[in-house]
Amino acid sequence: MSTASTTSGTSPASPGTSASAAPAPRPSALNLSRTTATATRVLRQLHHDPRTIALMILIPCVMLFLLRYVFDGSPATFDSIGASLLGIFPLITMFLVTSIATLRERTSGTLERLLAMPLGKGDLIAGYALAFGGLAIVQSALATGLAVWFLGLDVTGSPWLLLLVALLDALLGTALGLFVSAFASSEFQAVQFMPAVIFPQLLLCGLFTPRPNMHPVLEAISDVLPMSYAVDGMNEVLKHTDMTADFVRDAVIVAGCALLVLTLGAATLRRRTV
Repeated sequence: MSTASTTSGTSPASPGTSASAAPAPRPSALNLSRTTATATRVLRQLHHDPRTIALMILIPCVMLFLLRYVFDGSPATFDSIGASLLGIFPLITMFLVTSIATLRERTSGTLERLLAMPLGKGDLIAGYALAFGGLAIVQSALATGLAVWFLGLDVTGSPWLLLLVALLDALLGTALGLFVSAFASSEFQAVQFMPAVIFPQLLLCGLFTPRPNMHPVLEAISDVLPMSYAVDGMNEVLKHTDMTADFVRDAVIVAGCALLVLTLGAATLRRRTV
């Protein structure tokens, strides 16, 4: 009886064969090179989409310009709400652009191919945030400069503090867009998230009436919405010459909410739309 013959099911697999090759482990931590590579790829794609760049950078400026001359006969009204809208307009535009751009990556299969590589979800989300955050800096700087130095927005505090809050709002809009894109199956659905995510915050943020004047239930809800603190931070700059403790609190809350939503976005990111 020959002992050389063995069945294929019991023979040990060669170390070099594909049958015994274990799948590559997913990266467990953020990596700077992977994150910057993702950001560079996103910026390269946006470079070939001038309409999206125009939407992100120019629309807030156009809205502020229109707002200024809507209240041409009442400059005090523009001063009272212009600073708040300086933060709200970038948030809305970054939310729309980011949610649609991320969803397009997933529906086209790009996201699935990227996640098949040694690239973590955290790297992808951080890369998107870095790319859109860079555009948010340009957007916020142009909008703030236009409002303060061209449209005559009268603020008591430093315009640099206005720029800081506007930038944090734009980053928050980016984070919210990345997060909600995981729950949309089409670009139309991504746009539909705007009434659910943005409009309630817009109504309850204190733009139309002071939050203490609202119904106690609505005031309590507004206390947990990040846009409320963005508006409060802008109002602190309007009223005080120096940076106040309330301003620091509001800025930290907005930044913390953006970081929290980005973390949730990484946790809920899907490879493809089902």
